[in-house]
Amino acid sequence: MGKTISEKIIGEHAGKEVSAGDIVVANVDVTAVQDGTGPLAVQQLNKINLVQAANPKSTVLFIDHAAPSPHKDLSNAHGLLRDFAKKTGVVLSEVGEGVCHQRLVESYVKPGDILIGADSHTCTSGALGAFSTGMGSTDVAIGIALGKTWLRVPETFKINVTGQFQKGVYAKDLILYVIGQIGADGATYKALEFTGDTIKAMTMSERFTLSNMAVEAGAKTGLIEADDVTKQYLEELGRGDEFRYIQADEDAEYEKVFDIDASKLEPVISAPHTVDNVKSLNELMGTKVDQVFIGTCTNGRLDDLEIAASVLKGKQRHPDTRLIVTPASKQVYIQAMEKGYIQTLVEAGAAVMAPGCGPCVGVHQGILGDEEVCIATQNRNFKGRMGNPNSYIYLSSPATAAAAAITGKITDPREVLV
Repeated sequence: MGKTISEKIIGEHAGKEVSAGDIVVANVDVTAVQDGTGPLAVQQLNKINLVQAANPKSTVLFIDHAAPSPHKDLSNAHGLLRDFAKKTGVVLSEVGEGVCHQRLVESYVKPGDILIGADSHTCTSGALGAFSTGMGSTDVAIGIALGKTWLRVPETFKINVTGQFQKGVYAKDLILYVIGQIGADGATYKALEFTGDTIKAMTMSERFTLSNMAVEAGAKTGLIEADDVTKQYLEELGRGDEFRYIQADEDAEYEKVFDIDASKLEPVISAPHTVDNVKSLNELMGTKVDQVFIGTCTNGRLDDLEIAASVLKGKQRHPDTRLIVTPASKQVYIQAMEKGYIQTLVEAGAAVMAPGCGPCVGVHQGILGDEEVCIATQNRNFKGRMGNPNSYIYLSSPATAAAAAITGKITDPREVLV
């Protein structure tokens, strides 16, 4: 019987053939924590006198969720991570370097790896053909110290997508549609494997958007085969020697198969307060918007900023609508400046923040007021997600978000796209 991508990678790291449902101990290639989860991991290792890192060069501590720090308690937490990095020699990604998930795909994860991270959106790296999954701080702490973890091999849902997107439809619309179909817990502890002609034609940036949000359907990971698009991406980053092809066997066994015709999709929005509360634009058109946020590990990459800039070029944000833009990494920020996207966005009235998570986590920068509405390109719209339980968050593609910035209300992006 053939193997899924998950079964292949986990089996390789466990040193034996595995199948869905097996529980194994597997070697880990990359481990990561961020400034919200990392301090607990460090404290646990201090508590059991295991202050060490099995693979310091591939263990990364990211200061991205509250960067720069908005108050002293978080500053002290950052100090704890900096001290641990000095003691163990692990990598520290400092304020302004960017969001952990973007930095991981840029610099650390390669096809065939196992990555465990103390953040639920660690699944982003699955777009590189790596088994990438979020875990609790203590589990990741042990992975840091010992270089291994235990896993239950997940069953896999195959998401087969064919056809071409219509104008104004993007990867974000696709993944929101998928989550709406599966449900917020419909794929709990499953692997989502995205395949089909539509996926093969996608850029890596688009693929990262899909894998990033797999967890919003409850999935353990979201995987895409490592192909020539992956190879080119790594080569452009100077990491071509780290590439290898990773794909499922033709006779792999899947628990479920979902067939989607991309040509029939339209722009959609996830309405408050759950990600699977997916609505057509027609149901929400005209909803007043107080704040637009473009960025995050979901849609803060270069082509996302390009899309937003193309919508906003020569226009101004609505006077009653704030516009916040946060590049996903320093590399993205520099490239966006070189291509003029940042200037276009600033001229349109955007406030551009340092690379990081920004308003998405509701810790600093862009916290909403009571009864305010935000349309954002992030991955979650839970009640209170952006710092105020008395506010409302809608999720969309960068094009739909940028359109709302111009009109001050939820708008069909196809009306403003040139």
